Amino acid sequence: MKVNIDESWKKELHSEFEKEYFKKLVNFVKQEYQQYTCYPKGKDIFSAFDYCSFDDLKVVILGQDPYHGVDQANGLCFSVKDHIAMPPSLINIFKEIENDVEKPFPKTGNLERWAKQGVLLLNATLTVRAHQAGSHQNKGWEKFTDTVISKISEDKENVVFLLWGGFAKKKKAKIDASKHHILTSGHPSPLSANRGYWFGNKHFSKTNAFLKEKGLQPIEW
Repeated sequence: MKVNIDESWKKELHSEFEKEYFKKLVNFVKQEYQQYTCYPKGKDIFSAFDYCSFDDLKVVILGQDPYHGVDQANGLCFSVKDHIAMPPSLINIFKEIENDVEKPFPKTGNLERWAKQGVLLLNATLTVRAHQAGSHQNKGWEKFTDTVISKISEDKENVVFLLWGGFAKKKKAKIDASKHHILTSGHPSPLSANRGYWFGNKHFSKTNAFLKEKGLQPIEW
């Protein structure tokens, strides 16, 4: 696995790639991809960074693990490849967008269009073994992505962080709330959404209201 990542991120993270934990992580991932089917494809592991440069970043959405079903994951959290059926959490995200900003339900669950507008769709763990949720957790990815969150917090300002569910909310401690805008809610998964913790959070209109207030281009959700 080459650390083939957008140049703007290389400047921010180059020292991380030299650390011992990251070298061990690279070796682990290489072995896993050689021995098992893993997702996303090798070329897509750093897609979240390639589609959304550090300079253009305006919004961060945090996920936990890539999808582990056949051909679902494309390197962006909550996103699936074109022509792949939308998972339940993604359907609930689009339902909230429909209600919140009156944007019609899309034909595809591929969120590359968000990433190109400055939305970093970051999973805490960037790889997974097929059909084994959480199989690449606690191998070093979380340390790397925690550093990413801290770097954004330190080196940028007026970024909107959307923290959905208990796991994402824990990352709040790494974000300087005096410089950034943090929105939290329940997770869009059916378990949480059906209990009333997701629908009506209006995170998409709130994000755009904040961006406009700061003179930034709102996101076309």
